[in-house]
Amino acid sequence: MNALNTALQQPSAQETILSLPHQLKAQLPLSHKLAQQIAEQRETIQNILDGKDNRLLVITGPCSIHDISSALDYAKKLKQLQAQVSDQIFLVMRAYIEKPRTTVGWKGFLYDPNLDGSANMQLGLEKSRELYLQIIEMGLPIATEILSPMATAYFDDLLAWGAIGARTSESQIHREISSQMPYSVGFKNGTDGSIQIALDAIQSASHPHQFMGMSQAGFPCILASKGNPKAHLILRGSNTGPNYALAEIEKIKDKAKGELPALVIDCSHGNSSKNPLLQPEVLRTIVEERHLSHVRGVMLESHLLDGAQKISCDMTYGQSVTDGCLGWDKTEQLLLDMAEILETALLKRSA
Repeated sequence: MNALNTALQQPSAQETILSLPHQLKAQLPLSHKLAQQIAEQRETIQNILDGKDNRLLVITGPCSIHDISSALDYAKKLKQLQAQVSDQIFLVMRAYIEKPRTTVGWKGFLYDPNLDGSANMQLGLEKSRELYLQIIEMGLPIATEILSPMATAYFDDLLAWGAIGARTSESQIHREISSQMPYSVGFKNGTDGSIQIALDAIQSASHPHQFMGMSQAGFPCILASKGNPKAHLILRGSNTGPNYALAEIEKIKDKAKGELPALVIDCSHGNSSKNPLLQPEVLRTIVEERHLSHVRGVMLESHLLDGAQKISCDMTYGQSVTDGCLGWDKTEQLLLDMAEILETALLKRSA
Protein backbone atom coordinates (compact mmCIF):
# COMPACT_ATOMS: atom_id res chain seq x y z
CA MET A 1 0.00 0.00 0.00
CA ASN A 2 2.87 2.37 0.83
CA ALA A 3 4.39 1.71 -2.59
CA LEU A 4 1.04 2.48 -4.24
CA ASN A 5 0.68 5.75 -2.31
CA THR A 6 4.21 6.73 -3.26
CA ALA A 7 3.49 6.01 -6.94
CA LEU A 8 0.30 8.06 -6.85
CA GLN A 9 2.16 11.01 -5.38
CA GLN A 10 4.82 11.00 -8.09
CA PRO A 11 4.12 13.02 -11.25
CA SER A 12 3.99 10.87 -14.40
CA ALA A 13 6.17 13.42 -16.21
CA GLN A 14 8.54 16.22 -15.27
CA GLU A 15 6.63 19.36 -14.27
CA THR A 16 7.74 22.96 -14.86
CA ILE A 17 5.58 25.79 -13.58
CA LEU A 18 4.79 28.52 -16.14
CA SER A 19 3.71 32.11 -15.68
CA LEU A 20 -0.04 32.52 -15.37
CA PRO A 21 -1.84 34.30 -18.23
CA HIS A 22 -2.57 37.43 -16.18
CA GLN A 23 1.06 37.55 -15.03
CA LEU A 24 2.44 37.45 -18.57
CA LYS A 25 -0.06 40.09 -19.67
CA ALA A 26 1.04 42.31 -16.78
CA GLN A 27 4.69 41.73 -17.69
CA LEU A 28 4.06 42.51 -21.38
CA PRO A 29 0.92 44.66 -21.38
CA LEU A 30 -1.22 45.77 -24.28
CA SER A 31 -1.82 49.51 -24.24
CA HIS A 32 -5.29 50.99 -24.55
CA LYS A 33 -4.31 52.53 -27.90
CA LEU A 34 -3.19 49.18 -29.35
CA ALA A 35 -6.26 47.43 -27.92
CA GLN A 36 -8.42 49.90 -29.82
CA GLN A 37 -6.37 49.29 -32.96
CA ILE A 38 -6.92 45.52 -32.67
CA ALA A 39 -10.65 46.02 -32.09
CA GLU A 40 -10.87 48.08 -35.29
CA GLN A 41 -8.87 45.49 -37.24
CA ARG A 42 -11.14 42.70 -36.01
CA GLU A 43 -14.15 44.71 -37.14
CA THR A 44 -12.59 45.32 -40.56
CA ILE A 45 -11.94 41.61 -41.02
CA GLN A 46 -15.50 40.78 -40.07
CA ASN A 47 -16.85 43.43 -42.45
CA ILE A 48 -14.85 41.82 -45.27
CA LEU A 49 -16.16 38.36 -44.36
CA ASP A 50 -19.72 39.75 -44.25
CA GLY A 51 -19.32 41.39 -47.67
CA LYS A 52 -19.69 44.92 -46.27
CA ASP A 53 -16.10 45.72 -47.26
CA ASN A 54 -15.25 44.56 -50.78
CA ARG A 55 -11.51 44.28 -50.22
CA LEU A 56 -9.73 40.92 -50.33
CA LEU A 57 -8.50 39.67 -46.97
CA VAL A 58 -4.94 38.34 -47.37
CA ILE A 59 -3.37 36.45 -44.46
CA THR A 60 0.29 36.08 -45.36
CA GLY A 61 3.49 35.23 -43.56
CA PRO A 62 5.83 32.37 -42.61
CA CYS A 63 4.47 28.86 -42.25
CA SER A 64 5.75 29.20 -38.69
CA ILE A 65 7.80 31.78 -36.80
CA HIS A 66 11.22 30.49 -35.81
CA ASP A 67 13.37 33.62 -35.67
CA ILE A 68 12.37 37.01 -34.26
CA SER A 69 14.65 39.09 -36.48
CA SER A 70 13.44 37.61 -39.77
CA ALA A 71 9.81 37.81 -38.59
CA LEU A 72 10.21 41.51 -37.86
CA ASP A 73 11.96 42.09 -41.19
CA TYR A 74 9.01 40.42 -42.91
CA ALA A 75 6.56 42.53 -40.90
CA LYS A 76 8.31 45.75 -41.94
CA LYS A 77 8.09 44.80 -45.60
CA LEU A 78 4.45 43.82 -45.21
CA LYS A 79 3.63 47.13 -43.57
CA GLN A 80 5.20 49.01 -46.49
CA LEU A 81 3.24 46.91 -48.96
CA GLN A 82 -0.02 47.53 -47.09
CA ALA A 83 0.21 51.22 -47.92
CA GLN A 84 0.42 50.36 -51.64
CA VAL A 85 -2.48 47.90 -51.82
CA SER A 86 -4.81 49.08 -49.04
CA ASP A 87 -7.62 50.15 -51.39
CA GLN A 88 -8.07 46.60 -52.67
CA ILE A 89 -6.41 44.30 -50.13
CA PHE A 90 -6.41 44.12 -46.32
CA LEU A 91 -3.20 42.47 -45.14
CA VAL A 92 -2.94 40.39 -41.98
CA MET A 93 0.39 38.90 -40.92
CA ARG A 94 0.48 35.18 -40.40
CA ALA A 95 2.41 34.79 -37.13
CA TYR A 96 2.12 31.11 -36.22
CA ILE A 97 3.95 30.13 -33.03
CA GLU A 98 2.53 26.59 -32.82
CA LYS A 99 3.08 23.92 -35.45
CA PRO A 100 0.83 20.83 -35.52
CA ARG A 101 2.77 17.65 -36.27
CA THR A 102 1.44 14.52 -37.93
CA THR A 103 3.88 12.43 -35.87
CA VAL A 104 6.86 14.18 -34.27
CA GLY A 105 9.05 17.18 -34.97
CA TRP A 106 9.66 20.78 -33.92
CA LYS A 107 6.37 22.02 -32.45
CA GLY A 108 6.92 25.73 -32.92
CA PHE A 109 8.47 28.84 -31.39
CA LEU A 110 6.15 28.77 -28.38
CA TYR A 111 7.35 25.30 -27.40
CA ASP A 112 11.03 25.40 -28.36
CA PRO A 113 12.20 28.96 -29.10
CA ASN A 114 15.87 27.92 -29.08
CA LEU A 115 15.25 25.21 -31.71
CA ASP A 116 17.46 22.82 -29.77
CA GLY A 117 14.99 20.51 -28.05
CA SER A 118 15.35 22.31 -24.72
CA ALA A 119 11.61 23.08 -24.76
CA ASN A 120 11.93 26.32 -22.79
CA MET A 121 8.23 27.13 -22.96
CA GLN A 122 8.44 29.95 -20.43
CA LEU A 123 10.86 31.72 -22.75
CA GLY A 124 8.60 30.79 -25.67
CA LEU A 125 5.61 32.43 -24.02
CA GLU A 126 7.55 35.59 -23.24
CA LYS A 127 9.25 35.91 -26.62
CA SER A 128 6.04 35.11 -28.52
CA ARG A 129 4.03 37.78 -26.73
CA GLU A 130 6.89 40.26 -27.07
CA LEU A 131 7.10 39.58 -30.82
CA TYR A 132 3.34 39.93 -31.23
CA LEU A 133 3.39 43.29 -29.50
CA GLN A 134 6.21 44.51 -31.74
CA ILE A 135 4.29 43.53 -34.87
CA ILE A 136 1.10 45.11 -33.56
CA GLU A 137 2.98 48.31 -32.78
CA MET A 138 3.86 48.51 -36.50
CA GLY A 139 0.13 48.71 -37.17
CA LEU A 140 -0.28 45.19 -38.55
CA PRO A 141 -3.05 42.79 -37.49
CA ILE A 142 -1.81 39.29 -36.66
CA ALA A 143 -3.20 35.80 -37.19
CA THR A 144 -2.33 32.39 -35.81
CA GLU A 145 -3.62 28.84 -35.53
CA ILE A 146 -5.48 27.93 -32.36
CA LEU A 147 -3.81 24.71 -31.31
CA SER A 148 -3.11 24.27 -27.59
CA PRO A 149 -6.17 25.06 -25.42
CA MET A 150 -3.78 26.10 -22.64
CA ALA A 151 -2.07 28.73 -24.80
CA THR A 152 -5.14 30.71 -25.84
CA ALA A 153 -5.42 32.71 -22.61
CA TYR A 154 -1.92 34.15 -23.09
CA PHE A 155 -2.63 35.74 -26.48
CA ASP A 156 -6.42 36.20 -26.82
CA ASP A 157 -6.11 39.97 -26.47
CA LEU A 158 -3.58 40.30 -29.33
CA LEU A 159 -5.00 38.34 -32.25
CA ALA A 160 -7.12 39.77 -35.06
CA TRP A 161 -7.94 36.41 -36.69
CA GLY A 162 -7.53 32.73 -35.92
CA ALA A 163 -7.64 29.40 -37.75
CA ILE A 164 -8.53 25.87 -36.71
CA GLY A 165 -6.47 23.36 -38.68
CA ALA A 166 -7.67 20.46 -40.78
CA ARG A 167 -6.75 17.94 -38.08
CA THR A 168 -8.53 19.81 -35.27
CA SER A 169 -11.70 21.09 -36.97
CA GLU A 170 -13.41 17.94 -35.72
CA SER A 171 -12.17 18.44 -32.13
CA GLN A 172 -14.92 19.35 -29.68
CA ILE A 173 -12.59 21.36 -27.44
CA HIS A 174 -11.40 23.50 -30.37
CA ARG A 175 -14.98 24.20 -31.36
CA GLU A 176 -15.73 25.20 -27.75
CA ILE A 177 -12.66 27.41 -27.52
CA SER A 178 -13.56 29.10 -30.80
CA SER A 179 -17.03 29.84 -29.47
CA GLN A 180 -15.54 32.24 -26.90
CA MET A 181 -12.84 33.92 -29.01
CA PRO A 182 -13.38 37.69 -29.58
CA TYR A 183 -12.17 37.52 -33.20
CA SER A 184 -13.10 35.77 -36.45
CA VAL A 185 -12.16 32.09 -36.56
CA GLY A 186 -11.88 30.02 -39.73
CA PHE A 187 -12.29 26.22 -39.80
CA LYS A 188 -10.41 24.24 -42.43
CA ASN A 189 -11.90 21.31 -44.30
CA GLY A 190 -10.47 17.90 -43.40
CA THR A 191 -7.31 16.51 -44.95
CA ASP A 192 -9.50 14.02 -46.81
CA GLY A 193 -11.42 16.92 -48.34
CA SER A 194 -14.45 16.63 -46.05
CA ILE A 195 -16.33 19.93 -45.96
CA GLN A 196 -18.97 18.65 -43.54
CA ILE A 197 -16.41 18.51 -40.74
CA ALA A 198 -15.81 22.25 -41.08
CA LEU A 199 -19.49 23.10 -41.55
CA ASP A 200 -20.37 21.19 -38.39
CA ALA A 201 -17.57 22.98 -36.56
CA ILE A 202 -18.84 26.39 -37.68
CA GLN A 203 -22.33 25.55 -36.49
CA SER A 204 -21.00 24.32 -33.15
CA ALA A 205 -18.73 27.33 -32.59
CA SER A 206 -21.55 29.74 -33.31
CA HIS A 207 -23.55 28.41 -30.36
CA PRO A 208 -23.02 28.95 -26.61
CA HIS A 209 -21.04 26.34 -24.68
CA GLN A 210 -20.06 25.56 -21.12
CA PHE A 211 -16.73 23.75 -20.87
CA MET A 212 -13.69 23.21 -18.67
CA GLY A 213 -10.80 25.59 -19.14
CA MET A 214 -8.22 27.75 -17.43
CA SER A 215 -8.95 31.14 -15.91
CA GLN A 216 -6.65 34.14 -16.36
CA ALA A 217 -5.44 33.39 -12.82
CA GLY A 218 -4.52 29.86 -13.87
CA PHE A 219 -7.29 27.99 -12.05
CA PRO A 220 -9.40 25.19 -13.56
CA CYS A 221 -12.80 26.71 -14.22
CA ILE A 222 -16.02 26.42 -16.13
CA LEU A 223 -15.99 28.76 -19.12
CA ALA A 224 -19.36 29.89 -20.48
CA SER A 225 -19.23 31.21 -24.05
CA LYS A 226 -21.89 33.12 -25.94
CA GLY A 227 -21.03 31.60 -29.31
CA ASN A 228 -18.89 33.08 -32.05
CA PRO A 229 -20.89 34.64 -34.92
CA LYS A 230 -17.62 35.19 -36.80
CA ALA A 231 -16.84 31.54 -37.64
CA HIS A 232 -16.25 30.81 -41.34
CA LEU A 233 -14.93 28.21 -43.80
CA ILE A 234 -11.36 27.76 -45.03
CA LEU A 235 -10.82 25.62 -48.12
CA ARG A 236 -7.32 24.12 -48.05
CA GLY A 237 -7.61 21.35 -50.62
CA SER A 238 -7.08 17.73 -49.67
CA ASN A 239 -4.79 14.74 -50.05
CA THR A 240 -6.43 14.04 -53.39
CA GLY A 241 -6.47 17.50 -54.96
CA PRO A 242 -7.43 21.18 -54.78
CA ASN A 243 -10.83 22.72 -54.01
CA TYR A 244 -10.26 26.42 -54.74
CA ALA A 245 -11.64 26.75 -58.27
CA LEU A 246 -15.16 27.99 -58.98
CA ALA A 247 -16.34 24.55 -60.15
CA GLU A 248 -15.28 22.99 -56.85
CA ILE A 249 -16.89 25.77 -54.84
CA GLU A 250 -20.16 25.23 -56.71
CA LYS A 251 -20.03 21.52 -55.84
CA ILE A 252 -19.53 22.44 -52.19
CA LYS A 253 -22.50 24.81 -52.35
CA ASP A 254 -24.66 22.01 -53.71
CA LYS A 255 -23.65 19.71 -50.85
CA ALA A 256 -24.36 22.50 -48.35
CA LYS A 257 -27.75 23.16 -49.96
CA GLY A 258 -26.53 26.51 -51.27
CA GLU A 259 -25.88 27.91 -47.81
CA LEU A 260 -22.17 28.49 -47.31
CA PRO A 261 -20.53 30.70 -44.69
CA ALA A 262 -17.91 33.22 -45.74
CA LEU A 263 -15.09 31.61 -47.72
CA VAL A 264 -11.35 31.96 -47.19
CA ILE A 265 -9.05 29.90 -49.39
CA ASP A 266 -5.66 28.59 -48.32
CA CYS A 267 -3.43 28.85 -51.38
CA SER A 268 -0.99 26.37 -49.85
CA HIS A 269 -1.33 22.75 -48.68
CA GLY A 270 -3.60 20.64 -50.89
CA ASN A 271 -4.51 23.58 -53.11
CA SER A 272 -0.92 23.96 -54.31
CA SER A 273 0.04 20.28 -54.04
CA LYS A 274 2.38 21.40 -51.22
CA ASN A 275 4.52 23.28 -53.74
CA PRO A 276 4.86 26.86 -52.42
CA LEU A 277 5.80 28.19 -55.87
CA LEU A 278 2.34 27.21 -57.18
CA GLN A 279 0.58 29.58 -54.75
CA PRO A 280 0.58 32.50 -57.25
CA GLU A 281 -1.27 30.36 -59.78
CA VAL A 282 -3.88 29.47 -57.17
CA LEU A 283 -4.34 33.10 -56.12
CA ARG A 284 -4.65 34.34 -59.71
CA THR A 285 -7.46 31.87 -60.36
CA ILE A 286 -9.24 32.91 -57.16
CA VAL A 287 -9.04 36.61 -58.05
CA GLU A 288 -10.19 36.03 -61.63
CA GLU A 289 -13.24 34.06 -60.44
CA ARG A 290 -13.97 36.13 -57.35
CA HIS A 291 -16.90 38.04 -58.89
CA LEU A 292 -18.68 34.67 -59.14
CA SER A 293 -17.28 32.75 -56.18
CA HIS A 294 -17.46 35.67 -53.70
CA VAL A 295 -14.35 34.42 -51.92
CA ARG A 296 -13.63 36.87 -49.09
CA GLY A 297 -10.04 36.02 -48.25
CA VAL A 298 -6.94 33.97 -48.96
CA MET A 299 -3.97 32.57 -47.05
CA LEU A 300 -0.37 32.51 -48.28
CA GLU A 301 2.69 30.84 -46.81
CA SER A 302 5.39 33.40 -47.45
CA HIS A 303 8.78 34.29 -45.99
CA LEU A 304 11.82 36.33 -46.98
CA LEU A 305 13.21 33.51 -49.15
CA ASP A 306 11.66 30.73 -51.23
CA GLY A 307 11.50 27.16 -49.95
CA ALA A 308 12.32 25.52 -46.66
CA GLN A 309 15.28 24.17 -44.74
CA LYS A 310 15.97 21.75 -41.92
CA ILE A 311 16.83 23.00 -38.46
CA SER A 312 20.61 23.03 -38.07
CA CYS A 313 23.43 25.13 -36.64
CA ASP A 314 23.99 26.82 -40.01
CA MET A 315 20.58 27.97 -41.24
CA THR A 316 19.74 30.42 -44.01
CA TYR A 317 18.27 33.67 -42.72
CA GLY A 318 14.62 34.26 -43.63
CA GLN A 319 13.84 30.74 -44.88
CA SER A 320 11.14 28.55 -43.35
CA VAL A 321 12.03 25.57 -41.15
CA THR A 322 8.63 23.91 -41.62
CA ASP A 323 6.53 24.05 -44.82
CA GLY A 324 8.09 25.65 -47.89
CA CYS A 325 7.18 29.30 -48.45
CA LEU A 326 7.00 31.78 -51.30
CA GLY A 327 9.84 34.30 -51.09
CA TRP A 328 9.18 37.97 -50.39
CA ASP A 329 10.03 39.32 -53.85
CA LYS A 330 7.51 36.97 -55.47
CA THR A 331 4.94 37.66 -52.75
CA GLU A 332 5.23 41.42 -53.13
CA GLN A 333 4.91 41.35 -56.92
CA LEU A 334 2.01 38.91 -56.72
CA LEU A 335 0.01 41.09 -54.34
CA LEU A 336 0.76 44.25 -56.32
CA ASP A 337 -0.50 42.48 -59.46
CA MET A 338 -3.60 41.19 -57.67
CA ALA A 339 -4.41 44.66 -56.33
CA GLU A 340 -4.23 46.02 -59.87
CA ILE A 341 -6.50 43.28 -61.21
CA LEU A 342 -9.00 43.87 -58.41
CA GLU A 343 -9.01 47.59 -59.04
CA THR A 344 -9.57 47.09 -62.79
CA ALA A 345 -12.44 44.70 -62.09
CA LEU A 346 -14.03 47.20 -59.72
CA LEU A 347 -13.78 49.99 -62.29
CA LYS A 348 -15.45 47.77 -64.92
CA ARG A 349 -18.34 46.96 -62.59
CA SER A 350 -18.74 50.63 -61.73
CA ALA A 351 -18.75 51.76 -65.39
